[in-house]
Amino acid sequence: AVAAVDFIKQHGGKKIKFMAIIAAPEGLKRLHEAHPDIQIYVGHLDRCLNENAYICPGLGDAGDRIFG
Repeated sequence: AVAAVDFIKQHGGKKIKFMAIIAAPEGLKRLHEAHPDIQIYVGHLDRCLNENAYICPGLGDAGDRIFG
């Protein structure tokens, strides 16, 4: 997300809004620290990331197992 917003800003993007279905607190914190000026909307906030940086337990966990 940080890299995507960096890219958009480098190409003149303004008034950026970030939307995600699932997010972890660590990712939102990193995005907010890198880009405090953008609005962030999240459908579901999971507890945390595990040692492999997967969202768990929760909605993101099944996709992580399928796609590794």
